[in-house]
Amino acid sequence: MDSIFDCIVVGGGAAGLSAALVLGRARRATLLVDAGRQSNLPAHGIGGLLGHDGRPPAELYALGREELATYPSVTVRDGEVVAGAHDGEGFALTLADGTVARARRVVLATGMDYRFPDLEGAAERWGETVFHCPFCHGWEVQGQPLGVLDDGPSGVHRALLLSMWSDDVTLLTNGPTQLTDDERAQLDHAGVAVDEREVARLTGAAPRLDGVAFADGSARPLGGLLVPIALHQRSALADQLGATPADGNPLAPAPVAVDAVQRTAAEGIVAAGDVTADMPSVSNAVAAGMRAAAAVVQSLAAERGSTPVAVVAGAAPSEA
Repeated sequence: MDSIFDCIVVGGGAAGLSAALVLGRARRATLLVDAGRQSNLPAHGIGGLLGHDGRPPAELYALGREELATYPSVTVRDGEVVAGAHDGEGFALTLADGTVARARRVVLATGMDYRFPDLEGAAERWGETVFHCPFCHGWEVQGQPLGVLDDGPSGVHRALLLSMWSDDVTLLTNGPTQLTDDERAQLDHAGVAVDEREVARLTGAAPRLDGVAFADGSARPLGGLLVPIALHQRSALADQLGATPADGNPLAPAPVAVDAVQRTAAEGIVAAGDVTADMPSVSNAVAAGMRAAAAVVQSLAAERGSTPVAVVAGAAPSEA
């Protein structure tokens, strides 16, 4: 690849496709590189995305690619970016096949790996009856007996939240719990039961869930199970290009720090989607991709002298 793109978008999920679309409409020479490992592909459908509620994720991404094909300035390539570095006034990204692509700006939309508890039967139900977000999946299991596999304050919060989708919610602490009297009172007031038996496996013909089997041989019927997850960066690009991590949290230990318009601490690098500390959802990713692309276009315009400052204000993380 000898040409220098205005921008390379790394990742073809909701954030990356959204960014590439905005860049294409701004007539910027854009390369989108997609490794095709979007985290929500196992899900039955996308919950709560206006105009696409319930649409299978793979179908949405295919539609996004079709839209990009109408913009001659956008090139889409299947592949994985394995390394990145500063190259003069721009950036050089190396793909897995050894080719190098260069650009003046980079959008990091590489996503995260979603790691859920190592529980027998969870993997084959992931994104269906085993899930991490009630806003995305609660409607599909509404009104059924539901469980929350978690202990401590986070488990209490998730159980109370899930009670909006069912009147039969059980907090499964997977062993003796240290719940406070106040936490137990909150759960009791919301009608949430607490079960301290050790969970052994999930039962039913996957992806359907019939219940949980406990280590003592007993069981409890369930139609859905909310589990905690941890989001881990699947790419080293952010570090390689100089983007700094934000303060970690129980959900994401090392998200990329961005400002209000998705700029990282590294000049010329913006990030959008799950790689940041934004609440994981397709809707948020689409919006973040748009903001990231707008920041790129504004910075390119400023570089040409078209405008002295970015139209959208926001201090970069390094300036905060």
